[in-house]
Amino acid sequence: MVLEEALLSTEIVPKGVKESGPNAGSMSFSVRVRRRLPDFLQSVNLKYVKLGYHYLITHAIYLLTIPALLVAFSAEVGTLRQQDMWHLREHFPLNLVNFLNCTGAIVFIATLYFISSPRNVYLVDFACFKPADELKITREAYLNHCKETGKFNDASLEFQKKVIERSGLSEETYLPRSVMSIPPRINMKESRAEAEMVMFGALDELFAKTKLRPKDVGVLVVNCSLFNPTPSLSAMIINHYKMRGNILSFNIGGMGCSAGIIALDLAMDMLQAHGNSYAVVVSTENMTSNWYMGNRRSMLVPNCLFRMGGAAILLSNKLKDRRRSKYQLVHIVRTHKGADDRSFKCIFQEEDENMQKGISLSPDLMEVAGDALKTNITTLGPLVLPLSEQLIFLATLFCKRVLKMDTKPYIPDFKLAFEHFCIQAGGRAVLDELQKNLELTERHVEPSRMTLHRFGNTSSSSLWYELAYLEAKGRVRRGDRVWQIAFGSGFKCNSAVWKALKTVKRVKTNNPWLDCIDRYPVEIADFSKI
Repeated sequence: MVLEEALLSTEIVPKGVKESGPNAGSMSFSVRVRRRLPDFLQSVNLKYVKLGYHYLITHAIYLLTIPALLVAFSAEVGTLRQQDMWHLREHFPLNLVNFLNCTGAIVFIATLYFISSPRNVYLVDFACFKPADELKITREAYLNHCKETGKFNDASLEFQKKVIERSGLSEETYLPRSVMSIPPRINMKESRAEAEMVMFGALDELFAKTKLRPKDVGVLVVNCSLFNPTPSLSAMIINHYKMRGNILSFNIGGMGCSAGIIALDLAMDMLQAHGNSYAVVVSTENMTSNWYMGNRRSMLVPNCLFRMGGAAILLSNKLKDRRRSKYQLVHIVRTHKGADDRSFKCIFQEEDENMQKGISLSPDLMEVAGDALKTNITTLGPLVLPLSEQLIFLATLFCKRVLKMDTKPYIPDFKLAFEHFCIQAGGRAVLDELQKNLELTERHVEPSRMTLHRFGNTSSSSLWYELAYLEAKGRVRRGDRVWQIAFGSGFKCNSAVWKALKTVKRVKTNNPWLDCIDRYPVEIADFSKI
């Protein structure tokens, strides 16, 4: 019971002046109780620390072996005297055979090193889909539409109003025509039409920006959790752009809002196995196929927060593309908590008592997300934190675990590891708690908050709207490190780390923020009445 209470926070909220009754003219208040993320940085699972250092050693061995050999060789040569050099010359006369043998050995070792080293993966460019203005919907229009459908009772309408008033969403998010029709057209034809509009819109812009022919793409990975038709979404893209017959195509479904990073991981693996190749990743979600028209509260929240969007990303392992690429992929760390039943069921697609299909969100969601995040950042820490932070962290951990000293765990400062944070814009409460627990500033969470405000929760593609925000503001400098982190059903928490290869100038075209970036950031109130 004590642990449960520790995860709850209370807040007194003014409701205004009563207009009638015995207490007319007096202020009234309500007490709001909500579940928050656990203080996950106060507890560290040692096995995840070990896993992080295992990743570090695995990746660092390629970079450390050759320099160590060169240092040892230089030190040995430095100890030789002139007499020693003449002695060596007498015993090993310089001739063509010896020269060829030494050269062959050097070439063999160098070839073996480069073959065994992982290929660098570059992000050449990316594009975010921006729907037409006619698909914009205000918060009031959304509520009026829900009422006109006749599918929601008064209690459900009031609940959705409260969620939206506290959501942090603006009056300019987007929904497809199929959802906003009376009655809503929830069918396979409309779902395909939405998927084609989003995916092809993002890909058209990507190919135009990079001047890449669709036939040059060797790997295609598409992720969309809730709409998985036959033929697949990846097949739809191949058919539309007439891509080559030997393309390696993959379609990822049912993996939630963190599937975009999973798609990146798969594309990276394919680029490691196939040299001199391009890979395209398409991340999207389909609103039409899973629009909920029932009255269960736990299934109404996605209707209020999720909005239309998608992104297309071009990756390359070609060395010649390094000069024109924006970023280099440094690390991907994936965490899966699916073995735990509570984690597995906290985001669950099902039908309600009236056989209406939707996504149900468990009250345990915040706690489960905190546990997954703790595991993920504990594994990621040794890969990205500076040596000073790692030494302090390990020393504190040693005193607490080995010496059994009553010391407060040291909280690593991830602001020393990254200049920019792209936290999946899942909801305002999640962003609030992550900012608090990671001790981030308002500027660090600004891209996530502004993306949630302008575009809503676009699922896995929201990370790219956030990166586009940073670029539109002109904040990305050469050498900057970007941390993308997302949560998804299962339950999963995944991280991707990028390094900027150049200073990204403020673009004047092909950015979803161009028409509004000058008025951002905006102040977002805790409560915005409709």
